[in-house]
Amino acid sequence: MTRLVVLISGNGSNLQAILDACADGRLAMQVVAVLSNKADAYGLERARQAGVPAMLVERLAGEARAAYDVRLAQCVRPFQPDWVVLAGWMRLLSQSFLQHFPMQVINLHPALPGQFAGTHAIQRAFHAWQAGEISATGVMVHFVPDEGVDNGPLIAQASVPILPGDNLTALESRIHQAEHRLLISALQSLCPPATQS
Repeated sequence: MTRLVVLISGNGSNLQAILDACADGRLAMQVVAVLSNKADAYGLERARQAGVPAMLVERLAGEARAAYDVRLAQCVRPFQPDWVVLAGWMRLLSQSFLQHFPMQVINLHPALPGQFAGTHAIQRAFHAWQAGEISATGVMVHFVPDEGVDNGPLIAQASVPILPGDNLTALESRIHQAEHRLLISALQSLCPPATQS
């Protein structure tokens, strides 16, 4: 069974989509641990409710980024993940973490390749639409080989239209729905379901 470790910083709705897909057989995978850098991340509770080990790994006062990433890697490695999934993980990972999981780290980002890298991507896309610069945005899943921001090799992408009369809340909702679908299909492509014998 393919082993997933999921890193989160917040609500964990994408984590829930993964847990549901594992439970109902759409994913031939198992979430073996969920880690968060935020104590109030509801995704930790989602993990506990699913019987998955949930671990808080906060950055210590004055701790250097590289030192934190080494410590995070030390927490992840015992779970022996096939894939490390960044599902709403709001920290850039340095080589101090990535070197332990070469081409095994996967990120979900709420924008299309080459657009709105970094934080607040949905809000920035909405403002660009208001300014008449774009007519759609989207979501993507990509590998994280290095410290580049949202620019690793693409696994999957999906366009999300911005509709007349949309407000930011409506667009966020539609993007989150697209994220859930795309993340599952991307993971399926990395580990197709076992065929019935």
